[in-house]
Formats: sequence, C-alpha cells, structure tokens
Amino acid sequence: MVRFKTHMFRENTGRNATLVTALAAGAIAAALATAPVAHAAEYNVTGLGFLSGGSNSRAAGINASGQVVGYSDTSSGATHAFLYSGGTMQDLGTLGGSASFAEGINASGQVVGYSDTSAGDPHAFLYGAGAMQDLGTLGGPYSYASAINASGQVVGYSDTSAGNPHAFLFSAGAMQDLGTLGGPYSYGVGINDSGQVAASAATSSNAAHSFLYNGVTKQDLGTLPGGSYTTAYAMNASGQVVGNASTSSGATHAFLYSGGAIQDLGTLVGGSLSFAYGINDSGQVVGNANTGSSGGDAYLYSGGVMQDLNSLIPAASGWALTQATAINNLGDIVGYGTDPQGNTEAFLLTPTAVPEPAPLALMAIAGAGILLLRKRRSRA
Repeated sequence: MVRFKTHMFRENTGRNATLVTALAAGAIAAALATAPVAHAAEYNVTGLGFLSGGSNSRAAGINASGQVVGYSDTSSGATHAFLYSGGTMQDLGTLGGSASFAEGINASGQVVGYSDTSAGDPHAFLYGAGAMQDLGTLGGPYSYASAINASGQVVGYSDTSAGNPHAFLFSAGAMQDLGTLGGPYSYGVGINDSGQVAASAATSSNAAHSFLYNGVTKQDLGTLPGGSYTTAYAMNASGQVVGNASTSSGATHAFLYSGGAIQDLGTLVGGSLSFAYGINDSGQVVGNANTGSSGGDAYLYSGGVMQDLNSLIPAASGWALTQATAINNLGDIVGYGTDPQGNTEAFLLTPTAVPEPAPLALMAIAGAGILLLRKRRSRA
C-alpha cells in the first residue's frame, strides 16, 4: 500500500510544493497500477455424487434456488433421473420402465425429462409433488421433454402417427404439435416465462434451422454467414437463443441469437469446435469446446470472451470439467466432468467473490495529495 510520509517534506518552499504534487500524482499512478482489478469470476467446484450404488452422473439443469437435475446410474446399472437439493441427490424413479433422464427444472422445483414406460417406450414426464406424470405423445410411440417454464408449460418433441418427430408444447393438460419449417421434423428445446419457444426444425429443403415460436408464428433464425444449419439448445427470458451452427468453412461453432442477429461465439484458444447448451438472463453462455490439447472442455462465454472453466477453478481441485450444460441468474453452473477419483460426475460451480478496484483508497490518496499541496501553498 502506498503511504505519504509527510514529515519528510519541508513546508516553506514552492519547490517542495511542486515536489508534493509530483509525488501525489506518482502515488496515485502506483496505486492504480497495484490496485486489485476486476477479473472473470472464479468458481468453487462441488461434486454432486451419484445415486446409491452408482459411479456415473451428469447434470442437465439448474433453477434459481440452486436445485439441480440430471441423471445417474444406480446399483443395478440402470440410469435414473435425479433431483439434487439441499445437498441430497434424490432418485425420481421411472414411468414403470428401467431408465429415466431429467432435463429441466423450473423455479417451483417441477422437473421434466423422459422415462421408459412399462412397455419400454420413452415418454416425456413432468415430476412434481412427489409423482411422475406421463405426458403422452403426439400419436407415435415416444416423446421427450426438454424444458419447463414457471407456469408449468413444457416443451420437447414426440413421434407423430406419421413417424416423424415434431416439437410440442404441453400446456393445460394438452400436447400441441408445433409443426416444422416445411420439412419432416422439429425438436422443441426451450421455453421462457413469456411462453416463447425455441426449437430446431427441417426446412422445405430439408436443411436444419432453428426457430422462435411466439404462440402464433414461427420465426426462422437463419444461419451463420456461409453456414448451412443451426441447432438450438436453450433460451432465456428475453428470447436470446443459443446452440451450434455450421460456419462457412464447415466447422461447428456455438452461436447466440439476439436482437434479430445470429453471432458466432468462436472457440477456445487452439480449438476448432464449440457448442452452446445454456444461457441465463444476463446473456452468459455455457457449453463445450475443444482446444489444441483436449477433446472438449466446459466453457463460460461472458462479456464477449470465451473462457475454459478449468482455468477458473482451484488448480488443485483434481477436476477436469468436460461440459457445462446450464447456468442460472446467480451465475451457478452445472455440467459434468472427470472427478478426482476418475469417475464421470455431475458438478456444480458457484462463483467466489470477485476482487474489485479500490476506488475509495484511490480517492483518499488523491485527496491527501491535494490537501497537502494546499497546506504548503497556504504557508508559502
């Protein structure tokens, strides 16, 4: 810390007053150079563990309360959906079959995903109040739920009687077919509290494009310049959409659609591929991208910069974060990676305190310099 040693200066010459001014300016500059500077948030990493007897888990969604959903293997080797809340991982069971997978959770703790039925077909489910509800299908044998909003509206996709998967909106006990962009298929992936739906679909030329559905019309989000496809994965309250898209070179990059424009989020240093899976209301994006030395690392895209999350956790944690799947408005991030024991495990990242500049200290230094100068002049 810079300190003024005022007793070292004489008080009766203009030359010394000038010296004080210079020293004050120098001290301020030194303080600016050495003061803590705000940087990207660092994170504590928590392994969420496994369901009883399991050794493999993955997190898929998180709500504002920090409740996490995903799936884990069990002692029987089957995979079951879980809800992690208050430090405990709860098995959500199935719809009568052997497997289930949780994909999304809302502020009330309602969970959506899909589960095998007793007939062996995967069906979309809504879990709430301790019970798992089968949401049915659009006429075909299977359905999958992807996301749920605060009102309990659910989006996903289902096989139709014609045998093609179509995006659906489940609301007020009914499953609505959202159609396509002129092609044979579509997939619902996100819904916000305004009821906007994000989805991907085939166009009439059978190209894969993403779209926004506002309850009446579907808006094609287009592609990156020179690219041929986009695949949406998530959206936020303001209708921003993220996913992955082809570039003019044919590479796959994460994209952000915002304000009518689609933006290439680039890659991690040394990498060529990136995928976006989650976005919060501040526009922070998480996903997975490769680097020159890894097949894929979890990342955070914030403030125009993509950062490897492995560089933002304690170096001695023993974790290798592979994929980030969701981020809430507090900046908590979930996903999965390799834990210190070498298992694939669901993780929760929580931001630590971010050092900020010390403006009050700088103001105090500047003020001291000014007062000292005035004192010298008044005695000259």
